[in-house]
Amino acid sequence: MVAAQVPQALPVSDVHFGGGTPTIIKPEDFLALMDLLCRIFAFRKTATIAVEIEPRTFTAEMAEALGAAEVNRASLGLQSFDPIVPKAINRVQSKVQTTATVENLRRIGISASTSTSCTASHIRPCSPAFRARRQRSQCAPTGLRCLATPTFHPTGKNQRLIDETALPDIAARAEQAVAVTHTLIAAGYRQIGLDHFALPDDELALAQKAGRLRRNSLGYSADTCQTLIGFGASAIGRLGDGYVLNELAQSSYSRRIAAGHLATTRGYRLTDEDRMRAAIIERLMCDLEVDVPSICSNHGFDATRFLDSAQRLTVLAEDGIVAVDKGFVRVRQEHRFVLRAVAAAFDAYLDRSHY
Repeated sequence: MVAAQVPQALPVSDVHFGGGTPTIIKPEDFLALMDLLCRIFAFRKTATIAVEIEPRTFTAEMAEALGAAEVNRASLGLQSFDPIVPKAINRVQSKVQTTATVENLRRIGISASTSTSCTASHIRPCSPAFRARRQRSQCAPTGLRCLATPTFHPTGKNQRLIDETALPDIAARAEQAVAVTHTLIAAGYRQIGLDHFALPDDELALAQKAGRLRRNSLGYSADTCQTLIGFGASAIGRLGDGYVLNELAQSSYSRRIAAGHLATTRGYRLTDEDRMRAAIIERLMCDLEVDVPSICSNHGFDATRFLDSAQRLTVLAEDGIVAVDKGFVRVRQEHRFVLRAVAAAFDAYLDRSHY
């Protein structure tokens, strides 16, 4: 139904399987799905096909299916190589499972980009970085995304089993982030935006160097496409005019599809000011600096009035987190971990009570 709405001349440059554990389905079902997508959409020959992987359930058979489907990028989650950490968050994942997954991927020629989450506090804050240094030679991902545990508000059954006192506080998370950054940079990685790291020849590092790094709902990207189509329950899409959201509940989503209706239930049309603010926030998140007057001018807005109304930006400047010179805003390197708070200063819809 979606393909019928998409012009055939609109080529597909990226496909990302995520939002959980897409590789838990049967290998033959994954191949059938890829075959369907390739038949109803026009894929570029250079299209990136990426998949998120759950190492605890990943099999050699599924790896072969990914290879047959010409998947060329993989992302896998890793809490820590320290056995204490997975146990504390009820997600036991052994080093053997992770290593086997990487080896299976490389055997079929897939580049593994590991998403790493450092979440423990009852080990020394520098421990995740120390272990990252020890393990890089064995896994050597082309890129990493290091996520700190946010303020803990458990929603699912598994999350409610986590002992909140075993998680790091704000100071410990900051210390972990600094330790991880220093270790990965020393190991040859380049820091990308807020929480990504990549080897110099990775596409994100190359995009950053060339000044064309982008950020969308999936994270940092080197792609320049303006259209993102989301499939599945709760998927978010980005079209030329704004955003669309699919039905949240799986049961409702399935009923809409079975009845012959598109799954989209909500949408938001961007205003000219929305587009200007989005451009400012994207450059901040990608480059840690932004020329506000230039972007305002390109969108037909008065930069002086806009900057005068950004009261939060003044507070950040007074705190020494940002430097502002004639509208050019630069986040100080030592404060890049509060980059979201800086971006929030330009978000007209965000509740700033948490910043």
